Amino acid sequence: MRTFFLGWVFIVSIYTYSQQIVLSGVVQDSLKNNLVNTNILAFPKSPYKNTRFAISNEKGEYVLRLEKDVVYSIELSYLGYQRLSFEHKATRDQTKDFFLVPKTDDLDEVVLEFKIPIEVKEDTISYRTDAFVTGEERKLREVLKKLPGIEVDREGNVMAQGKKVTKVLVENETFFTGNSKLAVNNIPADAVEQVQVLDNYNKIGFLKELQDSDELALNIKLREGKKKFTFGDMEAGGGVKNRYLVHPNLFYYSPKTNLNFIGDLNNLGIKSFTLSDYLEFNGGFGKLMGDIGSYLSLIRDDFSKFLTNNDFKANTNRFGALNVRQTISSKMDINSYVIANGSSTETETNNLNIYNISDGTFDETRNVNNNFDNFFLMGKVTLNHKPNHKANLSANSFVKLTKNKVNSTILTQSFDQNTFFNTVSNISTIDLKQNLEYSKRFSKAQTLSLESTVSYQKNTPDKTWKTNEAFLLGLVPLVEDSIYNVVQQKESQSTSFDLVLKDYWVLNNFNHIYTTFGTNLVFGGFKSQEHQQFANDTVNDFSANGFGNSIDHRFNDTFLGLEYKFLTGIFTVKSGLFYHNYIWDNDQNRISTNNDTQVLLPAIKAEAEFSSSEKLRFQYRQRMRFPNIGKLATNFLLGSFNSVLLGNPDLQNERYHTYSLNYFKFNLFRGLNLNAGLTYDKKTQIIKNNTVLEGIEQLVVYTMFNKPENSFSTYFNFGKKFGKVKMILEGRGNYNEFFQLVNDNVSKNLSRSISATGKLETYFEKWPNLEVGYAYQPSIYSTASSKNNFVNSRLFANLDFVFLDDFHLKGDFERNEYKNKGENLTNIFDIAGVSLFYQKEDSPLGVEISATNLFDVRFKRQNSFSDFLISDQSTAVMPRILMFKLSYKL
Repeated sequence: MRTFFLGWVFIVSIYTYSQQIVLSGVVQDSLKNNLVNTNILAFPKSPYKNTRFAISNEKGEYVLRLEKDVVYSIELSYLGYQRLSFEHKATRDQTKDFFLVPKTDDLDEVVLEFKIPIEVKEDTISYRTDAFVTGEERKLREVLKKLPGIEVDREGNVMAQGKKVTKVLVENETFFTGNSKLAVNNIPADAVEQVQVLDNYNKIGFLKELQDSDELALNIKLREGKKKFTFGDMEAGGGVKNRYLVHPNLFYYSPKTNLNFIGDLNNLGIKSFTLSDYLEFNGGFGKLMGDIGSYLSLIRDDFSKFLTNNDFKANTNRFGALNVRQTISSKMDINSYVIANGSSTETETNNLNIYNISDGTFDETRNVNNNFDNFFLMGKVTLNHKPNHKANLSANSFVKLTKNKVNSTILTQSFDQNTFFNTVSNISTIDLKQNLEYSKRFSKAQTLSLESTVSYQKNTPDKTWKTNEAFLLGLVPLVEDSIYNVVQQKESQSTSFDLVLKDYWVLNNFNHIYTTFGTNLVFGGFKSQEHQQFANDTVNDFSANGFGNSIDHRFNDTFLGLEYKFLTGIFTVKSGLFYHNYIWDNDQNRISTNNDTQVLLPAIKAEAEFSSSEKLRFQYRQRMRFPNIGKLATNFLLGSFNSVLLGNPDLQNERYHTYSLNYFKFNLFRGLNLNAGLTYDKKTQIIKNNTVLEGIEQLVVYTMFNKPENSFSTYFNFGKKFGKVKMILEGRGNYNEFFQLVNDNVSKNLSRSISATGKLETYFEKWPNLEVGYAYQPSIYSTASSKNNFVNSRLFANLDFVFLDDFHLKGDFERNEYKNKGENLTNIFDIAGVSLFYQKEDSPLGVEISATNLFDVRFKRQNSFSDFLISDQSTAVMPRILMFKLSYKL
């Protein structure tokens, strides 16, 4: 099958190339200076032929691909120069240079009715979508996939110029949270007139040249008829075994009022809100701070653990999002949105866990079934005020409420244990933030930015374990009973205040000095209590045996930084030094622990810009990270059915060194993009888990560790378009060396993994379009006593075919092969889906039939690795689903 797919693409590619004629050359002015980004348009004289176009590169070179034996009217246009027109018949490959003449009288200019398909201006590339679409596109994602230099994956993540798009705007305003998935999967294709790619995007224009921005934004321009209009679509469907889907998208745009609603109700396993969405949603605060600790705390919080599940036995999802923007005046507008999601989910995993300790290994098999019932509500209101082009004020309020419940059954079997657990977890969270940002440009030389945030968070996760066997003997003071019922109650809360003041001093066009002052003040508290509940409602309180915690924690970071940025030739260098004064203390068990430290943290960033589309960047940064409040607890804390945790109030900070080197190259002229990078991380002060392991039961004590740990990661992305076929090569590699502390033994572990993917995509207008690829992912985990090898490989193909004008066929296929070489296990499973959509031209009604998981696969396999545990995991997936859907376009 792999040979057939690749052969099909190869044959069609050769045929397509044989029908193309290349006209190439150089565009210059009368003084023979190269004219960069000249638009060359070829209008066919014959009907039913497509307009062709090209853009000159930095050397003035162009390549125009024409259809054989077609007569074209070719026009060249460049700002400030007279247009050049001539007629050309594409019979053979030909080289032709052009010389444009400057305009002498703008009043004589004739307006060109045909709009340029692609326009390049500094950091902006603009696409006129009419030049690329064929009319069968339903959503924005299908439009973007046809634009040169833009890629969209199956989840809705967008890459442009080889970089990830981080924000989506509609008519220059943020669409909901700015998340690309909400936009590309929901905005109707026929509403889009123009797509702009904005590199180094900054929402405040006068800060663009001062702040280092890696943001890449998409700005969607709507058609004239959609700028004061209600549009959208409705989709509803039903399937066998009571499957259903309801998915409305409604949009209202006017010059002063924008209103967008996205809804989703389904039991098909489609998640409208994922962990990555959650992290992006919370990433809007503290950009000047660059606080990696806040980002990591989000990944590890209890709500995130509910969002990490992507494979289900069953799933019902209820999602709604409302975005309202109102322009109050020419200087002020209000933007608000609310996102709510409720879901009911069933999951099942079967694990083969291999425990690696100094005197050998042993195995555990574990079956886990979970029933989740999750709900969250998030809202944000932002007031933007721009009194003039030199000042900007933004104030926003944010609220997040979550309430989640999970009921789990766990069966664990090992050489000394065969135990069944039932656990119930309840998590409630409230998160409030108030943020204020003010920026003002006093003069060409002086600009000031101020950002402050006040936040409050309260988290109350409670958990119950029930089993018929005593567990964690010697660690948990259980009293003999027929059914053991252990209850844990936890509460954590924090109030924080952040303030950052930054001055930008522009000495001249080549030298800048930036001064930063800031403070971060946190007041936190943590409580935990465990007890054994008896049938007669009496309890066995564990506090008499060293359990139960009550901590008051305070943390303050006051810092002052100085940065110098200079430009020389193609090089831009910014070096900085930040002085931090850290003070932290905690009170527990009537004992106070006080700490302080003062450090200088350097940072450097150097960039060589060979051209606007080719850059080499080096960065170095040193960071400090402090333990979360739970790791400071002096009493025991029940971690799970097989672990007890013990904190350490004397824990100090961790220290990290990060070096990175990245190369970017993008050539719209040649249809090429190349990204490559290498990152090296070194930890010199680390908080480690010191584990006492007896069977699968563990006592984990947090301790400081001063031996350095190293990790390397690298990536490589290459894309090249050959006519109607695009080749993409992707590679990633990771190497980690770290220490494990188990049973008073210190040993070094190694993990190595590689991921290599190659694929071909076709972009035909009348032929079926196919994406074919192969991915190979070997990984090796080495410990002092064992070495484990795993290999994942994946062959995949996606079909997209429009036929008889009104029918749209889509198909996807994956063959996954998983090998655990150490256990001599091999698992192969195939996943496939197909859909057929019919919509008559100019009719608002569409009909679709679809099938997912055609082969009705029930489990997939993967592996993971932690300090001393290697896990071979089998996870249940959604069964085969057959659906009939109706869609209606407003």
